Amino acid sequence: MTFHPEAAAFCLAWVGIAAAGFVLQGWLAGALLSMGLLAILGPTSATIISRTDDFALERTVRWSILIGAGAILALVHALSS
Repeated sequence: MTFHPEAAAFCLAWVGIAAAGFVLQGWLAGALLSMGLLAILGPTSATIISRTDDFALERTVRWSILIGAGAILALVHALSS
């Protein structure tokens, strides 16, 4: 079994964003960030890999979606404060 640091970092970042959503906006935000990202990331990654076989593109899109979710969480928190 091989350790993949990029995948581990992505998982930790995902957990961090979901936990931040829970802490900053409540359990519903945390749950939506956790399960909502799963519903978006899974099909997106599968589609990119199956159509292009470009893992670098898939990684870029995956991280971009995660960064976008974090930015939206920060914006929502700033507007609700």
